[in-house]
Amino acid sequence: MLGAAGRRLSRTLARWVAPVGDYSVGEVAGVLDVSPDTVRRWVDSGHLPAARDESGHRRVDAVALARFARSLYGEPDPEVTARESARNHLAGIVTRVVKDRVMAHVEVQAGPYRLVSLISRQAADDLELSEGMMVTAVVKATNVSLVRDTD
Repeated sequence: MLGAAGRRLSRTLARWVAPVGDYSVGEVAGVLDVSPDTVRRWVDSGHLPAARDESGHRRVDAVALARFARSLYGEPDPEVTARESARNHLAGIVTRVVKDRVMAHVEVQAGPYRLVSLISRQAADDLELSEGMMVTAVVKATNVSLVRDTD
């Protein structure tokens, strides 16, 4: 089940049918999870290159957007990445913990994303996980699927 941010991103992705080209301010905002005003400020300040189309609307080149998105967070911190193979660290807050005799179902809200982790009951007990606790979710996927809507 998608939250509000996931539904917003799905609607944005559903509108993308061009293979690679340029994107509207609204599409850029959806991908970067910021407001369109923030995107306009980045364009006006020269941080994000954009051109105006024949209607006067700002359009951001796809390759420039990809480079800008990478630059927002810089390179991974070598102090962190040298100790771990997983690169995706998401700070969040525990919103729910459900334990049975063997397993624990832990939900974390990390920004606009809801993460669900199934861990052993013993691990949840050792970490003393409870609702309202700040945690870092570390994600390492061996298989990531991507879907592109081409309607």
